[in-house]
Amino acid sequence: MRLDQLRAPLGARRSRKRVGRGNGSQGTYSGRGVKGQKARSGGGVRPSFEGGQLPLVKRLPTQRGFVNIFRQEYATVNLDVLAARFPQESEVTPPVMKEARLIRGSNLRVKVLGRGEIGRAVTIAAHKFSTEAKRKIEAAGGSAVEIQG
Repeated sequence: MRLDQLRAPLGARRSRKRVGRGNGSQGTYSGRGVKGQKARSGGGVRPSFEGGQLPLVKRLPTQRGFVNIFRQEYATVNLDVLAARFPQESEVTPPVMKEARLIRGSNLRVKVLGRGEIGRAVTIAAHKFSTEAKRKIEAAGGSAVEIQG
């Protein structure tokens, strides 16, 4: 078998219906029925037309509000997760958290939240801390260092 020997199976390719080319082709009305918009040349409706019903694109709600272009996205990490992963006296920074797969994304800022307890002294560096998280870290003998920028 060669590429030049390949053929489509019988009946797979049909010739185009040539309408409106005399009575020998498809009879008097050429397969278009009788009169009306669809019988005319160039006739028919656009694909999005719904017969006069309010179109879907108009029925859907429009965009509202605005997008704050100065919004800062933060990856969040809770204390219980940090307590389970890092030993006593360790230094935890965003690159270390990324390596431990606690955060995703390339240049995300990190916020530490206060869920759970941290029972050991750990130095945690992040861009933001919740009040509760900062209180629990310092109560355990650790320190919460805020990274600028």
